[in-house]
Amino acid sequence: MKVLGHLTAMPELPEALKGLRKLAYNLWWSWNPEAAELFQEINPQLWKRFRGNPVKLLLEVDPPRLEVLTATSYPARVQAVVAALDSYLKDRERKEGPLVAYFSAEYGFHSSLPIYSGGLGVLAGDHIKAASDLGLNLVGVGIFYHEGYFHQRLSPEGVQVEVYETLHPEELPLLPVQDQEGHPVRVGLEFPGRTVWLGAYRVQVGAVPVYLLTANLPENTPEDRAITARLYAPGLETRIQQEMVLGIGGVRLLRALGLNPQVFHMNEGHSAFLGLERIRELVAEGHPFPVALELAKAGALFTTHTPVPAGHDTFPLDLVGRYLHGFWERMGTDWEGFVALGLEEKPWGKVFSMSNLALRTSAQAGGVSRLHGEVSREMFHHLWPGLLREEVPIGHITNGVHTWTFLHPRLRRHYAEVFGPDWLRRPEDPATWKVEGLGEEFWRIHRDLRADLVREVRLRLYEQRRRNGESPSRLRQAERVLDPEALTVGFARRFATYKRAVLLFKDPERLLKLLQGPYPVQFVFAGKAHPKDEPGKAYLQELVAKIKEYGLEDRMVVLEDYDMYLARVLVHGSDVWLNTPRRPMEASGTSGMKAALNGVLNLSVLDGWWAEAYNGKNGFAIGDDRVYENEEAQDMADAQALYDVLEGEVLPLFYAKGPEGYSSGWLSMVHESLRTVGPRFSAARMVGEYLRLYRQGQVWAESARGHERVLQAFHRAFPAFYTLGLRAEAPGDLTLNGEPVQVRAYVEGEIPEALRPFLEVQLVVRRSGGGLELIPMTQGEGGRYAVSYRPSRPGSYAYGVRLALKHPITHRVEWVRWA
Repeated sequence: MKVLGHLTAMPELPEALKGLRKLAYNLWWSWNPEAAELFQEINPQLWKRFRGNPVKLLLEVDPPRLEVLTATSYPARVQAVVAALDSYLKDRERKEGPLVAYFSAEYGFHSSLPIYSGGLGVLAGDHIKAASDLGLNLVGVGIFYHEGYFHQRLSPEGVQVEVYETLHPEELPLLPVQDQEGHPVRVGLEFPGRTVWLGAYRVQVGAVPVYLLTANLPENTPEDRAITARLYAPGLETRIQQEMVLGIGGVRLLRALGLNPQVFHMNEGHSAFLGLERIRELVAEGHPFPVALELAKAGALFTTHTPVPAGHDTFPLDLVGRYLHGFWERMGTDWEGFVALGLEEKPWGKVFSMSNLALRTSAQAGGVSRLHGEVSREMFHHLWPGLLREEVPIGHITNGVHTWTFLHPRLRRHYAEVFGPDWLRRPEDPATWKVEGLGEEFWRIHRDLRADLVREVRLRLYEQRRRNGESPSRLRQAERVLDPEALTVGFARRFATYKRAVLLFKDPERLLKLLQGPYPVQFVFAGKAHPKDEPGKAYLQELVAKIKEYGLEDRMVVLEDYDMYLARVLVHGSDVWLNTPRRPMEASGTSGMKAALNGVLNLSVLDGWWAEAYNGKNGFAIGDDRVYENEEAQDMADAQALYDVLEGEVLPLFYAKGPEGYSSGWLSMVHESLRTVGPRFSAARMVGEYLRLYRQGQVWAESARGHERVLQAFHRAFPAFYTLGLRAEAPGDLTLNGEPVQVRAYVEGEIPEALRPFLEVQLVVRRSGGGLELIPMTQGEGGRYAVSYRPSRPGSYAYGVRLALKHPITHRVEWVRWA
């Protein structure tokens, strides 16, 4: 058959069930069990087959089935859930905070919309959901990848095969973005020798709209239509094209929709080109480049997720020059000024760093855990020469997870009964987690969820082996793997080498001794390696090979095609959540937070979020906070610590069961985990902290708009700052016995009037055990400054004197000259 096109016949729902369409096109249903259960009840088999996609379900279900449902109590339930959605939206009509545009290259909202690869996307999805719950004035911007991210198939040897499927927007909860006349919105993007046209789809996530850009339009050539085909498609050229679509195209789409956000939030550096587009807009308004840069920075926020330098996108300068040719003139600068915004010096030469660009065009920046904030300040210290490491303006907001997305519905209902109604309204409030009331019923639910996990593992493993053409005996074995009553350890995450999925096999003799001991224990692994990550793929093969080599296939299972659906099954049904990154390479990690919500205990290296969550009573730590210079030594030390804690703590505690059928000591630890992790590591808490930054960005943006003359004068005078000299007079090394130290300094040179309000001479004191003091020195005549300083407590101190220049809008020290 010669195909002329494709038709989609939208379903005609019975009048009593028309509310299902409204529910299907708002992802609010995905974190409200009563809504999800309505769709599942229509046809459980289709629901699972379509990965919980209600739009596809309504397209494919037999109309007679819907008619049957109209004769039951089903329509009344539909009406009740639709009323709950309407009430939810009405309560959020009055928005909190400034209008924020949240940009992310990927979003993990639900497994039925596979435009995410892993933690970054799921975190973005949780951010949007929590912003909706909190009523924030926020819109999302991303890309609709019409082939999504790959589905993973594993050969019997553990070889990863990537399979892509075409996603049809009409079969997804997506609506084309149109103008007021009903015409599709189009924005143009200048590429070398041509214009690429972009359209968009809107996905409604509770009260928050998210706009997903697409180049898959008839107006474009087949090559350009493929730009937005696959998430993280290989090749630098495709990557820079996608990041221009997201950053520059995203800003242009917002403008076409009449949206003028006061704050732009970049979730990782993929969208950093938005800073260039905003500068171009401001220059077009008549502002000179330095002022336009400051105006753009004031309302911009950058969240970095990557503690590994190689994980930050960089492009060759010639590629940037080819794709953005002429852009710098429209920004009011030259090639050198343009490149300086993203310049990074590598051992092999100069490149354009998207993270550097994001930092140089954002007034606020942060990592995703306390430890990651420290690592990021060290990593990017070179962008603020002269500042002390702890002064580098990169903070942190530790990640959190969307409680209602990852908590099993049965536990949600049980917690609501035990904790009371306040918990449902304020899951980020520690006072609402009244965990002491959890006991036998909680454990009964947990055992059921572990049994559900075992059933799911057997079904998936059977299908995996059947598809690979394995023998009937191997298929029968798949139906018997794992024990529903044994302690079950889950390990599921991206297969990158630093996450060390094979750490358990570092000392095979110890591992076998553990598995042959008196306490039954079993492991379920899942995770994808990036298609171009050959070492990660090799790790996956090594894990499968070692499991076979030591005859552990009934106790250790590796599942394929890890996604949000499988992640939920694993965090719901495991007893222990294992995490073995090589410290300090885990920026945050969130899977352990999801597991903890469901009463699963964490067993993890003290890295990322667990470094600040672990208190000795709410889970288990692998090793300590030491970092070995030699990776092999680190791996061996961590492996031995892992065996020790499994053998000496985890297994004995779990199996110390009383007459009620569970270990009271284990349950006490679960209580402590829920009490400490549940509220603190929730997306509601996380987004609440971001709201404070959004409001700060709004203040700075408005201040910058009101002080453009000051900014212009400041930048004109700024070069003179580096012509100033600073001399200091101090006694050098000194032992104090209660008396103060006297320090004097002299500024040499002519201080421009525009810099005077922002200039400060400071005594800088650092205590050897930690702690930093910045003491302004008192100005006298003739450029003289003095201060008398006495430490507030005993100890060893280092001190120095510097000339500090504060930013005219943020009032942070950003430029210094040391005496």
